[in-house]
Amino acid sequence: MSTTSGNGAVNYRNGTHRSSLRTQPSSSGAQKPSVKSKSALRKSSPAALGGGGSKSGSGADAGVPGRVRVAVRLRPRNGEEMIADADFADCVELQPELKRLKLRKNNWDTDTFEFDEVLTEYASQKRVYEVVAKPVVEGVLDGYNGTIMAYGQTGTGKTYTLGQLGEEDVADRGIMVRAMEDILAEVSLETDSISVSYLQLYMETVQDLLDPSNDNIAIVEDPKSGDVSLPGATLVEIRDQQSFLELLQLGEDHRFAANTKLNTESSRSHAILMVNVRRSLKSSESNGNSHMTKSLKPPVVRKGKLVVVDLAGSERINKSGSEGHTLEEAKSINLSLSALGKCINALAENSSHVPFRDSKLTRLLRDSFGGTARTSLVITIGPSPRHRGETTSTIMFGQRAMKVENMVKLKEEFDYKSLSRRLEVQLDNLIEENERQQKAFVDEVERITVEAHNQIAEAESRYANALEEEKQRYQNDYMESIKKLEENWSKNQKKLAAERLALGEKNGLDITSNGNRSIAPALEEVSELKKLLQKEAQSKMAAEEEVNRLKQQLTELKKVEVSGNSEIMRLHKMLENETQQKEKLEGEIATLHSQLLQLSLTADETRRNLEQHGSEKSSGALRLPQIQDPGNAEKPPVARLFEQVGLQKILSLLEADDADVRIHAVKVVANLAAEEANQQQIVEAGGLTSLLMLLKNTEDETIHRVAAGAIANLAMNETNQELIMDQGGIGLLASTAANAEDPQTLRMVAGAIANLCGNDKLQTKLRSEGGIAALLGMVRCGHPDVLAQVARGIANFAKCESRASTQGTKRGKSLLIEDGALSWIVQNAKTETVAIRRHIELALCHLAQHEGNAKEMVKEGAIWELVRISRDCSREDIRSLAHRTLTSSPTFLTELRRLRVDIR
Repeated sequence: MSTTSGNGAVNYRNGTHRSSLRTQPSSSGAQKPSVKSKSALRKSSPAALGGGGSKSGSGADAGVPGRVRVAVRLRPRNGEEMIADADFADCVELQPELKRLKLRKNNWDTDTFEFDEVLTEYASQKRVYEVVAKPVVEGVLDGYNGTIMAYGQTGTGKTYTLGQLGEEDVADRGIMVRAMEDILAEVSLETDSISVSYLQLYMETVQDLLDPSNDNIAIVEDPKSGDVSLPGATLVEIRDQQSFLELLQLGEDHRFAANTKLNTESSRSHAILMVNVRRSLKSSESNGNSHMTKSLKPPVVRKGKLVVVDLAGSERINKSGSEGHTLEEAKSINLSLSALGKCINALAENSSHVPFRDSKLTRLLRDSFGGTARTSLVITIGPSPRHRGETTSTIMFGQRAMKVENMVKLKEEFDYKSLSRRLEVQLDNLIEENERQQKAFVDEVERITVEAHNQIAEAESRYANALEEEKQRYQNDYMESIKKLEENWSKNQKKLAAERLALGEKNGLDITSNGNRSIAPALEEVSELKKLLQKEAQSKMAAEEEVNRLKQQLTELKKVEVSGNSEIMRLHKMLENETQQKEKLEGEIATLHSQLLQLSLTADETRRNLEQHGSEKSSGALRLPQIQDPGNAEKPPVARLFEQVGLQKILSLLEADDADVRIHAVKVVANLAAEEANQQQIVEAGGLTSLLMLLKNTEDETIHRVAAGAIANLAMNETNQELIMDQGGIGLLASTAANAEDPQTLRMVAGAIANLCGNDKLQTKLRSEGGIAALLGMVRCGHPDVLAQVARGIANFAKCESRASTQGTKRGKSLLIEDGALSWIVQNAKTETVAIRRHIELALCHLAQHEGNAKEMVKEGAIWELVRISRDCSREDIRSLAHRTLTSSPTFLTELRRLRVDIR
């Protein structure tokens, strides 16, 4: 309980005031509105979004319609209610498969209401998050504003649903914790950012839960866009899940709470968690754009804001026992909630004036109701009939909220600063790369030139040396030849002279002419040497020509090198063109993927809208009339519905190749089969046969679950029951039950078999084809909803057997006992789940009416359960039936006398 001492100190929830985290305050001004906005279909949008949004860069962004989605969650009975209301039935009855809620006015009249989701007291925190909050979180990640809000009476579980931290058991984590887990898993902390503010609205004053000294924060509204901001609130950058949990714990410690008769820790303020997500997207290149054009395109930034509102509980003063300061708090809470109700009434009735300025709460939630945010509301109620008035008020609040439609807008803008920084970095890199390439080119040219000069010099030196050596060799040979010739000539001259002298002296003859003949050989040798010298001169000239030829080859090599560089540049350009073509094809493939995803999302939206009976299929094929408020008008006639949609077209989709299309189609048929007026049309058009074929030919458990639910709806009609049996339906249902693991699938199958168990004509056939065995096999699941349907089927079967025994057409022991059902019935007769126990009690009473079952029931201990039922059952008709059965059976009377039990 929060109290104020004389010196102004305030005690907070879970203890005294704690020091705030080290945080950075946000900028003084409100955030600038997005300069670019697009509208797009979302994976989990609350309603069909219709046509596309405005073009990028337009001044005024056109939104897309999105109705406020409302889910109802029932809190289980607490200890006080189990004692005080033990003799009274719950004031509400949930039908989650039909998304309906029945509110009992009295013992005779009930009002029926439909919601987007109906969550039983057994619904897990994970399921609540997935159906209520996950679509909104996905929208925030894609640039849409989103709101998740809890509304209900004090003590019905709003804070548990939204703000439970799950420190001891992770399965108890609430929507705030799970939402941040999904956001952190999707964003990149290098390019994206997440900032959080945590506030409370207490006594019409906005206070900062992260900095309690900041206790009067102003609300600023943009006069042009109408956006609401809190520039004075503390903003904390989130980098991991642990820091977010610490932030939530700090905020909860500072939040005001009090002890009332309705709740030991009642919130006395409205808690508001604001999560701002900023994501950078890579711009896809348009057709025909060059690489430079792509680099000049500014990056796109998407900004999404998630607002999670934990409203303080509404309460009546005479029930909560508030007094003093707590009474003033209750008055302030009720006034703000009353102002919120007036705004929603005005929006639901399309009033020209909506009083948003009557309360700071309605000013903060202006974007959530009738604004541009995607909003999901969960209303929490209790089962106690003592609070029927508060429960009715909460339900009517949710019904009116479902009529409010927002215009969802995508928040996008160009990040020009980031583009400028990126272009500067690219320019610096290009300059450095160009300098490196130029320097490498110059170095390569210099290296090739030096190598060429070295090769030429080496060749010239090699040929010069060879020529010099050859010339020297020939000169040496020439000199040696001349020397030899001279020596020979000298010898010949001497010899000739000696011969002449000798001959002259002998004959006195002139022999000068003979000397000419001896010189001729020497002259010939000299002539040969001249020829050799000429050959050497020719060799020198050939060597010089070879050197010139090598120089020409070097010049040609340089030309080839230049040509090769040109070819390399051409190949580089071709490679760049191929890269651009590849990127273009990748863009086209991404576009085709996007179109395929859009078609899938459109089909998903159509399925959801057909489930809600309130929207249209955007492809133009299916269009259902708007469902009016429950209880205020009749449903549209089936003939008109089928004229607009075409039942044959819906049934033909059950055989589509695409699994998603089949799932959507079978869900449509299941919802149509829920209305009794449509059942005959579906059966005549072959819908029952198609549903049974889906159980036989498909392995998808989602299709099995929905198809079994549709068959269960059709099985409520006696004529359809015989058709189901004739077409082997019980065998298909039994096979589905044997292979299924999901409790919801088992619940649907058990419901269908339970309806068939109520037909007197089908008892023997149903048992012979495995219906009873399938029911008993499904108890392995242990889920209360499944066990309730199993117990109902056993009770229906036992009732038919009891009726046959009374008419004399039934002999011998019950088929249920022969299949071993009695032991399970006895074991679960005292279960705490009301629905299971009531059906089991009826089954025991019906089995006991046939004397052929009495001995087995005595043997299994069922007689003790009958005695207990006759004394302690809360329903008088069941007590009377049990007492009448015990007193009319000789076997039971004998056993009771033996045990000395008085049943009078």
